[in-house]
Amino acid sequence: MSNQQVFPTKGNLMQLQKSHQLAKKGYELMDRKRNILIREMMTLISDVRLVREELSDTYKEAYRALQEANITLGIVSDIAKSIPITTGLEISYRSVMGVEIPKITYNEEVVRLTYGIGHTNTKFDYAYKCFIKVRLLTVKLAEIDNATYRLANAIRKSQKRANALENVVIPRFEANIKFITESLEEKEREAFTRQKVIKMQQDKKKIQLEFNDLK
Repeated sequence: MSNQQVFPTKGNLMQLQKSHQLAKKGYELMDRKRNILIREMMTLISDVRLVREELSDTYKEAYRALQEANITLGIVSDIAKSIPITTGLEISYRSVMGVEIPKITYNEEVVRLTYGIGHTNTKFDYAYKCFIKVRLLTVKLAEIDNATYRLANAIRKSQKRANALENVVIPRFEANIKFITESLEEKEREAFTRQKVIKMQQDKKKIQLEFNDLK
């Protein structure tokens, strides 16, 4: 809405003032939401770094153990097929300023041997144990990574909306309010001047009539 499109009336001024207050309130809410989301994400960033480092180290240890098991037992892929696939995952959500943050619950199963110990050794058992830890850390990292992505996306949107309100919408309202206010003040001054001139003319005419009556 530019000044050329605004008619300087009191009705438009009242409407603009109301919209201006709503825009300022909206900016305050967007700014508060952004700050809360940033704080929430900052608590996760350090966790992401630590979990990634731990997962990387665990993967290295697991593959090293698997390599040793392969060396001592031959290729163990057939033995590994006897290990059941984990299905004990549940996903719930919590809301942070309208952003749905996932919470992954892993119902860890009791570790039990599903392969014959007569055809394996301690190196295979250790590799199995390492990959169980990999699974746990992967679930944890997936939860944190997804939460961080959602928060970052929400922060970006909040920042964009807050910037639009602060740098475009609010200044436009303020400019239009100033334009209408100045226009109405100018009209009031013009009306006051006209009334003053009319009164002066009326007084002058009255004096002239009184003077004529005295003749």
